[in-house]
Amino acid sequence: DMDTILADIQSFLTGVTPEVTPDRKLAAILFLDIVSSTDHLARDGDQAWSNTLTSYYNVVRKEIARYRGEEFSVAGDGFLALFDGPARAVRCALTIAASVKQLEIDIRAGVHVGECAIVGTNVTGLAIHTGARIMSSAEAGMVLTSQTVRDLVAGSGLRFADHGEHVLKGVPDKHRLFLAMLEEGQLPGDTRLV
Repeated sequence: DMDTILADIQSFLTGVTPEVTPDRKLAAILFLDIVSSTDHLARDGDQAWSNTLTSYYNVVRKEIARYRGEEFSVAGDGFLALFDGPARAVRCALTIAASVKQLEIDIRAGVHVGECAIVGTNVTGLAIHTGARIMSSAEAGMVLTSQTVRDLVAGSGLRFADHGEHVLKGVPDKHRLFLAMLEEGQLPGDTRLV
């Protein structure tokens, strides 16, 4: 981006590297990972697990792209993606959760909305930590969201069940979390609803 190029030129000419200000934006944050991946590896062996992971990565990346998300790097079998709307982030997570069942794995997901700072390929901020902690509170097959997400997507055809108050490690205050579900009769991945 142009700011980075100008900063590089300034650094070259003056010997002083200017602060690169992060790009801040409001986004819906989706974190997901595979539940019990170590157990799967031990049970299936390296090659079979490697094949499962490849299929999993393909499913996740296809759905993130289809729901117009932007993937950011996370270690191992975790994914972090940002979306411009919370309903799309939740639908993406629900579609992935349903799709990976055929691979005989379960994911858990957390969705939150907040301001993020993006520097190159890294994304940071309290909202990112909150999204990660919400995911950590989820069990196999669950898509948990913050109350902010639930409130913002009212009328979107998603349903939410109260999942109680949680203390999210390293995040101030208690947070009420919600289990996201599709409305009765909807199929995951119905893009007419995106």
